[in-house]
Formats: sequence, structure tokens, C-alpha cells
Amino acid sequence: MAVDDGDARLVVTVRGELDLATAPELEETLMAPLRDGRHTVLDLRGLDFMDSTGVRVIVAAHLAAQESGGRLAIVRTDPAGPVGRVLEISGLDAVLDLVDEP
Repeated sequence: MAVDDGDARLVVTVRGELDLATAPELEETLMAPLRDGRHTVLDLRGLDFMDSTGVRVIVAAHLAAQESGGRLAIVRTDPAGPVGRVLEISGLDAVLDLVDEP
């Protein structure tokens, strides 16, 4: 995971697998800034795999942003790829704020 804490927004880029072992670290990184109302961008393009714990973190982050008046933008992944398929099957692609670039 790489974190770029700029003036206007926080950009979090994840790579590899987002699963039971790695989801807590991502959640810890995302939640405090989102609860503070910061604009946060989550770049999922480097993920090869995401399980339900990754989905749970994204949903929790999305809700935290809504509750605090912040913004969580998710960089769109390949819809035919494994992460894009998870977002589509779960219906999150229709709910999340998807963007093409960080």
C-alpha cells in the first residue's frame, strides 16, 4: 500500500491482494481521514484479488465518508478483472463514487 497525503486529498494505492490479512491495514489507513471529512481516493487498479473482507472495508469507508461529509472516490478497475467483477456482482459499482484517474 502506498499513501500520498497531499494538501487537497489523500490518495491510497493498494496492490496485490486485499483479503483477511491485509484489510485491517487498509481500514486503519482510510477511516481516520474519512471521519475527519477528508477527500480520499482509493486506487484499486493494482489489486489482483479482493475477498469479502476487502468489500467490507470499502463499504465501511464509503459510509464513513457519507456520515462525515467527506468524499471517497474509488479509481475504476478493469470491469472484466477480478476486482471489477467483485464490485459488479456485489452491486457496489452502482453505489460507489467511481473515477477514472486518481
